[in-house]
Amino acid sequence: MVNISEVTAAPSPDLLTPDNCAVLFIDHQPQMFFGTGSGDRTAIINSTVGLAKAAKLFDVPVVLSTVAAESFSGPILPQLSEVFPDETIVDRTSMNAWEDAAFVEAVKATGRKKLVLAGLWTEVCIVLPALSALTQGYEVYVVTDASGGVSPKAHEHAIQRMVQAGAVPVTWVQVLLELQRDWARTETYPSVMDVVKEHAGAYGLGVVYAQAVIGDHAAG
Repeated sequence: MVNISEVTAAPSPDLLTPDNCAVLFIDHQPQMFFGTGSGDRTAIINSTVGLAKAAKLFDVPVVLSTVAAESFSGPILPQLSEVFPDETIVDRTSMNAWEDAAFVEAVKATGRKKLVLAGLWTEVCIVLPALSALTQGYEVYVVTDASGGVSPKAHEHAIQRMVQAGAVPVTWVQVLLELQRDWARTETYPSVMDVVKEHAGAYGLGVVYAQAVIGDHAAG
């Protein structure tokens, strides 16, 4: 029941903000991309970099992790290293990142309870830590377009399994705009538009058009 007297113009505590979340990038590596068949791999890379730039722009803490980087899967996506050149990369042997002590300590060090996950493959390296984090009381958001599985069904069923356990599916643009949330926030608005124009496809072209026709102050 809605109590009209208590209704205010205030955001939901469920929303992601720069102060309440951390972004975890898990296993965006060559060998993992080779086996990804759930969607266009170039699009997944683009979404991953867009998400990374969103986190960087809003100073959201991140954790970067790889699995068997030197013995099998190869180095982390170079575009991620370019966005976060000073971040330590946690390399693991475990498919479940949440069973690696160094990874969990890195997550704990962020101090955040809302975890935004993206990685390869959805049905293994995202499902396993997502379920593990949920069990330990974290809120989990899965960036579906910055993640990929070995097939469309594998990706879809992994997302369904996580949703049934309490995870929330999101997209990278959704995360970016949820962090911005108000076009009057001029300190981040220009940079948000730069990320949109570079990585958001037709939406980005729309911004280019609006700014060319209406002016640089065109919002959204």
